[in-house]
Amino acid sequence: MPRVPPIAVKSDVAAEHHAVVDGVMKTFGRIRGPFSMLLHSPELAQHFLGIVNFMRDSSIVEQKLRSLAALVAASERGGAYVWAAQVTAARKAGVREEAIELIRAKGDPAQLPEDERQIVAYTQQLIRTSDVDRATFDVLHKRYGTKWLVELTAAAGYFGLLCGIVTPFEVPVPEGGDKLR
Repeated sequence: MPRVPPIAVKSDVAAEHHAVVDGVMKTFGRIRGPFSMLLHSPELAQHFLGIVNFMRDSSIVEQKLRSLAALVAASERGGAYVWAAQVTAARKAGVREEAIELIRAKGDPAQLPEDERQIVAYTQQLIRTSDVDRATFDVLHKRYGTKWLVELTAAAGYFGLLCGIVTPFEVPVPEGGDKLR
């Protein structure tokens, strides 16, 4: 049970902020997860929604690789809701079950194929230490470029931040959602 009442319907938000709720509904089809808490601060929710829509519609980082970063962030931050919300999308994007299970277990990415290994290692280091070693950074920077790496880093940070919203407010994992641990 969440620690504060979740925002569940448009009428839970002051009328002057209904446009923000409309944006959430347009993006997700309903109010859910982090936005059930973020809408307690509609102005903040509006900014978060901009990031969501950017990642979905404009990021140059392909969905599969963003999904790897999202799962690593959720696993490392203990974000059960974020994990459950992202794992289905990751599977649809082509993330292999072996990678999902390794990330769930916070395993060593050395066992993964190179493309997955690089993303998982980068994101693990980023979430664990807020930094990345030079070799890991350089390989991704050389392969994808600066803009791509900025967007991957932002995606990892965004999903980590979502974990920091849903976990202390005890937003429940959707019924039947994939369990992090």
